[in-house]
Amino acid sequence: MNIQNITAPWWQGAVVYQIYPRSYRDSNGDGIGDLKGIEERLDYIATLGVDAIWLSPFYPSPNRDFGYDVSDYCAVAPDMGTMEDFDRIVTGVHERGMKLIIDLVLSHTSEEHEWFQKSQLSDDNDKSDWYVWADAKEDGTPPTNWLSPFGGTTWSWHPLRRKYYFHKFLKSQPKLNFHNPDVVDALMDVLRFWLDRGVDGFRLDVANSYVHDLELRDNPPVPMDERTLFDWGHAPRLQRHIHDSNTRENEEAMKRVRAVMDEYNDRFAFGEFSEEPSMLELYAGGPELLHTGYTFHFLESWDLSPATVEANYQAPFGGHAELFPCVTFSNHDFVRPVTRWGGGLGDDPLAMLMMTLLMTLRGTVLMYQGEELGLPETDLAHEDIRDPVGELYFPWVKGRDGCRTPMPWQAMADHAGFSKVKPWLPIPEYHSIRAHDMQERESDSVLAHSRRIIALRKAHPALRLGTIHFMKMPDPVLGFERVHENEKIVCFFNLGREELRITLPIDTSQIVEELNVRTGLVQREGNELLMGPRSVFMARL
Repeated sequence: MNIQNITAPWWQGAVVYQIYPRSYRDSNGDGIGDLKGIEERLDYIATLGVDAIWLSPFYPSPNRDFGYDVSDYCAVAPDMGTMEDFDRIVTGVHERGMKLIIDLVLSHTSEEHEWFQKSQLSDDNDKSDWYVWADAKEDGTPPTNWLSPFGGTTWSWHPLRRKYYFHKFLKSQPKLNFHNPDVVDALMDVLRFWLDRGVDGFRLDVANSYVHDLELRDNPPVPMDERTLFDWGHAPRLQRHIHDSNTRENEEAMKRVRAVMDEYNDRFAFGEFSEEPSMLELYAGGPELLHTGYTFHFLESWDLSPATVEANYQAPFGGHAELFPCVTFSNHDFVRPVTRWGGGLGDDPLAMLMMTLLMTLRGTVLMYQGEELGLPETDLAHEDIRDPVGELYFPWVKGRDGCRTPMPWQAMADHAGFSKVKPWLPIPEYHSIRAHDMQERESDSVLAHSRRIIALRKAHPALRLGTIHFMKMPDPVLGFERVHENEKIVCFFNLGREELRITLPIDTSQIVEELNVRTGLVQREGNELLMGPRSVFMARL
């Protein structure tokens, strides 16, 4: 059966390719990636076989958080290009049979946004209540105990208004007040602006944090017996973020977004949900909520054991029947998975295994630029750090720059063909040897494998849309089956570094076809399977 003949929304089971524009391709020689650079690479992206492109922010911004501090929602940053450049990308993506999704940061703006510039001036202008302002406690301290993931309190004193303003992240990212209906109306018009320009959907940044607790109650602590070493390493993780974000009232904001999406045909909105993943059910899935969303379970995991992989999938999605999942191992905020799960300066067999796993799990898949090349995390020197998180915690935590370094296009070119001048972040030699042009020549490269496994996914309804059932297998083997109508595919992964022999828990006489995914050495004799390190066995029953 051809997947294209199945009636389902285009986004269900789609493969979405995330681009971090500053680091994709520099077309004008300023060391920063731009929209024209992306346009130049649309043919390459189309050859991957992906269904959609997700662009991280390209809006005007002072770049204290590199585009996630927006100063104008309805424009293009000069260092990214022009609105005409953006319109050409929309056209080019659609001409190649793909969809275009853009990032929207609706929770907060830059302090340089005209709304905040006016809001800070007085208590009685028409923007005074567009942000979250609060009086100090009697002793002058902030109104709540809320802590920022970027360090310290989420409140900053403003000497003109003589109040604190709320910023969940950087001081320069004041929080919009979703309790003000005029704010929500203005933001919904931002969605319509881009939908009218032809975009097919939105990735909503920190979608769990739109609506704060109007009573400004303190967040409760995480119970001592529930705290992990990871929590102890970062003070904000020692409290339950149930009042500064993850509120029940946030559901109404999701409904407003979905209502705008439903004004247009075939559009898609998904959210980023962190801190309290149990709230995902309240915000996504169902006819009035966001279409889907993803959590940080896989993104924060450094453990590749089968039990952890299954738990990271089941925790957000297992009990949510109405939600079609959204799965991702990598993005612009987290250590690249090849490093998290393998270590060192690269591990191509692991990269191919993880790409296979990603493309065989049930859900809409988000893959990040460079994942198709098997790029590991870049280890940066202090002088190269640009991320405020890295500046705050270096050298113990180096921030997010290590996954944001530029794409390597040509192994032997200056700056790996990304730019003609020194790029905004360095490109290490262990990325250059994995450049696009080098891998394009090899049939057994990570890039070639990525194309094959994406094509395999699109060719089989069970892999794109089917149910998933995990099997009990001996460590370190992960096994599951995918089923759609009359098609069943079984998948077995040796997540370990050693060769092993297992007995397949299936009736092997029912195997119609072994699917050769060219990942590691695999030999089958009856129901006995010899699996090499980092190998995969897949079969259609």
